[in-house]
Amino acid sequence: MTSLALVLLAAGLPWQQSGFVEGSGEWRTWAARDEIAPRAFVAPSPSRGEPGALALSGGGNAAACGEWRRRFEGVRAGRWYRLTAHYVSDAVAHESWQVLARLDWSDGTGTRVGWPDYGHETTPAGEWQRLTLEAPAPEGASAVEVQLRLQNAADGTVYWDDLRLEEIASPSPREAHIAAVNLRPKETGSAEASLRAFVELARRLVPPQTDVILLPEGITVVGTGQTYAEVAERVPGPSTRALGDLAREKSAWVVAGIYEREGVAVYNTAVLLDRSGALVGTYRKVYLPREEIEGGLTPGSSYPVFDTDFGRVGLMICWDTQFADPSRALALAGAELLLVPIWGGNETLVRARAIENRVFVATSGYDFDSLVVDPDGGILARAADDGGSVALSTIDLDRRYLDPWLGDMRGRFPKELRTDVR
Repeated sequence: MTSLALVLLAAGLPWQQSGFVEGSGEWRTWAARDEIAPRAFVAPSPSRGEPGALALSGGGNAAACGEWRRRFEGVRAGRWYRLTAHYVSDAVAHESWQVLARLDWSDGTGTRVGWPDYGHETTPAGEWQRLTLEAPAPEGASAVEVQLRLQNAADGTVYWDDLRLEEIASPSPREAHIAAVNLRPKETGSAEASLRAFVELARRLVPPQTDVILLPEGITVVGTGQTYAEVAERVPGPSTRALGDLAREKSAWVVAGIYEREGVAVYNTAVLLDRSGALVGTYRKVYLPREEIEGGLTPGSSYPVFDTDFGRVGLMICWDTQFADPSRALALAGAELLLVPIWGGNETLVRARAIENRVFVATSGYDFDSLVVDPDGGILARAADDGGSVALSTIDLDRRYLDPWLGDMRGRFPKELRTDVR
């Protein structure tokens, strides 16, 4: 243990350690059964400072599952704590679930209280990965155990170094004001007229300080009597210019579904414009129902995620909600809010997409109510087809939605998800 770590340990949190030696007694190993214990040792390298890193190796045992552990006293219930840990792995095929760091809370008797919190956010730090976990100590907690695990990586090794545990300020609410429009223009005769109906409604009904205005799928084809190809346009183009004017006027982000032409291909596309009216990005609908395939549309092939000034958003369109992988891919890429232009669909499945990924979901539709859904699947706002209305809701992207039996699944879900099994 380094002299710096000794000083910090004596003073309590914050605690920091880079450099490890065998037999220090501060760290211990754990496995559910001896026969599945990974090989645990202190490796002289690699390291991010003082020599020595905590290492775990599968040793050729596919069942190997175990961890390094260290307990810290003096935790205060309700206060927030941050664990920062660096790791590098060798021959670990699926770090997303085979390499794990947790904070496991306990009371003065050593009995677990609340639920363990899982670190799932990582960023590159040279050849290492920096893992960050922020969580509040639950009611009754007076201690916490840092747990660093390798599981079921027969030929893999993970090295842990440069660790820090500290108390941090409680996060303030990170609010976003959502306006999901419900309108179905009829017999407009043109894409321009249908689009104009949406813009005029939003101008009238969307209040000031709105962060996101969400419009439905296919706003340039609904009510026109025209085909997808007839209304398709290049992006950026006339529709994004009109939507950009709305975004600039309302100082809000705008999402809407239009039809995009690129060469001979026509896509069902959602566009994202920022508060200045600039086109930030597009999403091409990946899952096309048979009606759209028969109508000559081409599917997209990626799930982009976009950073806004209030949080990270992902876009889906209608039929995408029938399948688990679009919302899963967006959530794994860090999306906190899924914005879904939709025509019609299954409300139960839309709510399930929120529940299983622990994200907010907003929809704007025709044969489907415009909704704002929380990570528990609860309906925060609803607007039905009544000639033109808006579902309004203020969400807190930093609120923790705890399952009474499972804890905070926003962190746990991506660390238990198996994307490697076909």
